[in-house]
Amino acid sequence: MITLQQWLDAYGDSHRNPTNIAIHKICVPAIVFTVLGFAWCIPVPAALAAVPFANFASLIVLLGLLFYLRLSLSMALGMGLMCGAFLLILQAMSTAGLPILAISAVVFVVAWIGQFYGHKVEGKKPSFFRDLQFLLIGPAWTLSWLYRRLNIPY
Repeated sequence: MITLQQWLDAYGDSHRNPTNIAIHKICVPAIVFTVLGFAWCIPVPAALAAVPFANFASLIVLLGLLFYLRLSLSMALGMGLMCGAFLLILQAMSTAGLPILAISAVVFVVAWIGQFYGHKVEGKKPSFFRDLQFLLIGPAWTLSWLYRRLNIPY
């Protein structure tokens, strides 16, 4: 099994340019948020509609946390905190009647444009072109920067 550090190192190979790194620190969390926003908008059966957070966004978070838990308890906790915050924001947006689907679509497109621009500057293709699992490693790689900054082992 590939370790978290091996995944992060492999991802980091195509993320060395400071501009690309800065773009990723903004755009990767934005993309995670929008994917959860899209999933939030998928209707759930009527029996679950009254249960808070009983939706497809929460299911995606739980499945993602299983992936991270296989690699690192510390990273799974960090990703859980980040995604939990995103779910709370989506709940607040829903309560306020904001158009989550439209907002998610706009942010998703803008964030991906940013990502591809960053890779143009970098001169390397995005890692997920090699392995789709890098779509899950990107958020962990972004969070690992904060872990190093706060001296938290991952």
